[in-house]
Amino acid sequence: MIVRQFISWIRHASAGERAEATRALARAWLISDLSLDDRAAAEGALLLMLDDVSPLVRQAMAQVFSQSARAPAAIVRALAADQPSVALPVLEFSPLLIDADLVDLVATGEDAVQCAVARRVRLPASVCAAIAEVGCAAAALELIENPHAELAPFSWDRIVERHGHLAAIRESMLVLDGLPGATRLALVAKLSDTLQQFVVARGWLSADRAARTTADAVDRSTVTVAAQSRGDDMRGLMQHLRATGQLTAGLILRALLSGNLELFEVALAELSGLPLTRVGALLHDRGGAGINALLARAGLPETTHAAFRAAVEAIHEIGFVGSDAGAVRLRRLMVERVLTRCETGADAAAPLLILLRRFATESAREEATAFCDDMIAEHFVSRLELMAA
Repeated sequence: MIVRQFISWIRHASAGERAEATRALARAWLISDLSLDDRAAAEGALLLMLDDVSPLVRQAMAQVFSQSARAPAAIVRALAADQPSVALPVLEFSPLLIDADLVDLVATGEDAVQCAVARRVRLPASVCAAIAEVGCAAAALELIENPHAELAPFSWDRIVERHGHLAAIRESMLVLDGLPGATRLALVAKLSDTLQQFVVARGWLSADRAARTTADAVDRSTVTVAAQSRGDDMRGLMQHLRATGQLTAGLILRALLSGNLELFEVALAELSGLPLTRVGALLHDRGGAGINALLARAGLPETTHAAFRAAVEAIHEIGFVGSDAGAVRLRRLMVERVLTRCETGADAAAPLLILLRRFATESAREEATAFCDDMIAEHFVSRLELMAA
C-alpha cells in the first residue's frame, strides 16, 4: 500500500521531494523488516526511479546503496553505468561490482569514472592493469597513491611509458619503497629525456653536449639505483638495462670504479649467460686468465679489458663497499690507479682514456664537495657545542 502511494505521489512531487522520498525508500529496503511482497514492491519502485529525469533522485539512491553488500544488484549496476555525478560513490565503494564490471567501466568511462575506480580499497591486479593501460594520468596518480592497489611489475612499467613525462607521476612513484629498480630507472630516463629536450630548446646546450650530459646523469642514477637493489630486483634491473641497450662497458666500468662489485658480477652474468656463482669464482681468480675469458664471453670490448682487470685488482686491495651510500660515487683512488695503468699501457684506446679522465675529474670534484660538506658540518657542530657551554 505504501509503495503504491509512493508511485502515485511522485508524479506530482518536485525533484528535491522525489529525491528525499527515494532516499527514505532505499533506506527502508536496506534496514526495515519488510515482508517479501513489500520488499519486491519497493525494489520495483526503486527500479522505476532509475528512469527519473532528475539526477538528484539517482544520486540519493547511489548514496544509500554505495557501500552496502545487501543492496539490489541490478540497481547498483545501473547506477554504476549512470553519469559520473551519480555513479562515483558506487564506483568507489560498492562491494557488488565484480572485477569484470570494473575493467569494463575503466575501458569505457571518462576520467572521473577511472579515478573513482582507482581509489577503491580492494583493487586487484586485473583492474590495476586496465587503469595502467587505458587510464588517464589522474587515474594513474590515484592508483599509485592507493596503498591497496595490487600493481604487477608490467603495470608499473606501462604507467611510466604512458605518463612518466609528468612530474606528479614521477614524484609519487619515486618515493615508494618497493618500486622495482628497473621501473625506477625508467622514470629517471623519462626525466632525463625531458630535461634534455628543455635545455636544447632553450639553447643552453648543444644537442650533442646535452646528450652526453644526460647519458652521464643516467649512468650515475643507474649506479645509485643498483646500489639499493638486491636479488631478483638486481637481476631484473640488469635485464632491463640489457634490453634497452644501456648495459654498456662504460656503465659497468663506472659501477666497478664506484666499488660496486655486486652490480659488476650480475651484469657479467647477464651478458655472459653464466651462473652468478661461476662469475664470482672467475673474478676472484688472481691469475687473470679467468677474468679475460669472462670479459670476452660477456662481449665487452677488448680495449677495455685492461681497465677492468686493473679495477678488479684495485677493489681487492682497497676493499669492498660497506654501504649503499658508498657504492654510488666514483672512488678517486681506484679511478686514478686504473687511469695510470691504462695511460702507461701500450694498447690503451683513446675513447677509454677519455672516459677514465672524465671519471677522474668527476671523482675529484665529488671528493672535494664531500670534504667541504664535512668541514661545514664540523664547524656547525663546534659552534653548537660552544653555545651550549
